[in-house]
Amino acid sequence: MTHWVTLARPLPLPQVMAGGRPVRFLPVESTAQVPPGTLVHCVTSLDRLDARAIAALPASVRLIANIGVGTDAIDHAAARARTIALANTPVVTEDTADLAFALILAACRRLGEGARFLRAGHWTDAGAGPPLSARVHGRSLGLIGFGAIGQAVARRAQGFAMPVRYWNRTRRPEAETATAAGFEPDLAKLVETSDILSIHAALTPQTRGLVDARLLAAARPGAVLVNTARGGIVDEDALCDALDSGRIGAAGLDVFDGEPRINPRLLAHPAVVLTPHIGSATVECRQDMAQRLLANVVTFLETGAPLDPVAAETP
Repeated sequence: MTHWVTLARPLPLPQVMAGGRPVRFLPVESTAQVPPGTLVHCVTSLDRLDARAIAALPASVRLIANIGVGTDAIDHAAARARTIALANTPVVTEDTADLAFALILAACRRLGEGARFLRAGHWTDAGAGPPLSARVHGRSLGLIGFGAIGQAVARRAQGFAMPVRYWNRTRRPEAETATAAGFEPDLAKLVETSDILSIHAALTPQTRGLVDARLLAAARPGAVLVNTARGGIVDEDALCDALDSGRIGAAGLDVFDGEPRINPRLLAHPAVVLTPHIGSATVECRQDMAQRLLANVVTFLETGAPLDPVAAETP
């Protein structure tokens, strides 16, 4: 007898066994196509499961397994009402931290503008020089959110002699010792005192639009903003206004509100470095994510609980 597990999109997953029975993966185009008897439905961060989509799942589904860390595309309340468990794959820390620091470097040193300057042939123009940029080493770094990825960025900042402070819902004394980061309970004060701001919070109803016009107005003139968390945490029009005024000197963004559609003002702004949500997009990390997804599925089918459960958000 076979365990059938559905996929919101085709993924190159190998055959595995659970409790001595083979597990087969079936891609479906919608939750309405999930066959009765299916216990697990797998999704990615690109697959939005709203209340209607969850209601269309057969009564047999007991787990939604996400390949990725963030589960903000899933209606937690609807899943909780159906007593459907959630799982994720928390193995993206180091690769996402690498990208966050790459965006810090790229935005501060104006690498995008420099590349466009060179490719356009301006280097050979008489009297022309590449754009001057901002120093990174020794600059103060403020982290908005201090989970695993934020802590990994703080570790990288040590190599650049950067004083690091963080704002988080809960203080993390052990992580402070390991990363030499200081706790700042006042988010506005963190923004006021940081040369570079990097966002690492989860997207929840409480953090949606957290970085708004009021908060950006408190930033140091010319501060740099980096976001590798979720686009909805930042009010993108307010960010564009701050970039236009010079309050924010540059931005490095891997995530966007409404992606893959991008705010045209961000696309047009020369001081913004843009990447297409590639924090986990290394060969090694994607292999790790696939293996963790399989581990969650197999563990759930064998024990009734996933390896990496996600607590359902409360309203």
